Amino acid sequence: MNIQTASAEKPLARRIVVIGLIVAVAAVLAAVFSGIGYRLELWHFRTGIQMIKWSFYAASAAVVLSLIGLALSRKSRAVVVMSVLGMIIGGIMIYVPFSWKQALDAYPYIHDITTDTDDPPQFMAIASLRGPEDHPVTYDGPEVAAQQKQAYPDLQPLVSNAGPGEVFAAAGKVLDSMGMEIVSANEGDLHIEATYTTLLYGYKDDMVVRITETDDGTRVDVRSKSRVGRSDLGQNAKRIRNFMNRLEDELPG
Repeated sequence: MNIQTASAEKPLARRIVVIGLIVAVAAVLAAVFSGIGYRLELWHFRTGIQMIKWSFYAASAAVVLSLIGLALSRKSRAVVVMSVLGMIIGGIMIYVPFSWKQALDAYPYIHDITTDTDDPPQFMAIASLRGPEDHPVTYDGPEVAAQQKQAYPDLQPLVSNAGPGEVFAAAGKVLDSMGMEIVSANEGDLHIEATYTTLLYGYKDDMVVRITETDDGTRVDVRSKSRVGRSDLGQNAKRIRNFMNRLEDELPG
């Protein structure tokens, strides 16, 4: 390769890696604003999901451009640095939705989870907070119950020797410690409803806690249901599990 060809390749390599870096940064910004836009009610949550998909493809293109620029760089420091930055930023943007897709495939496509599939706790106060495009508060039925039992067989009611009033107070304290907003807390009915809002997208999952006095002690049943989306990526089961463990630690004995 002669000197003229080599010198011509450097500006070309620089342009390619600059484009790659810009595309990588744009992909990240699009992914971030996909959630912010949904929170601000600028678009539907499905639009936000589509933006994540577009960001994935854009990030993939950015990595390819960065590699091409690197190959043409003739070891120019500025080009190498920009190329590496483009690959790192693009690689992160590729990994995040890819990991989400892996998690999506690892869990059943359900979003209504409860410790009592035969007689699930009912949402009352939260029913008025769900919009027409949100999932209804009614339980999703026996097919979902069967999938839940297969995926999360460990989710069971908690039975405590503590009195109902003590369990009620402890349950409210645990929900608050989990960063959930208490929507309704009826001590007379031993019934609590709360909502968890995710940080970026502002997705809302609702939880209801039902406390019942039985011959064996005070029984606690929980139900957690997402407002939107087909799959919850296992988050509702994880939240119930976390709540039950914390509640058990909070109660005496």
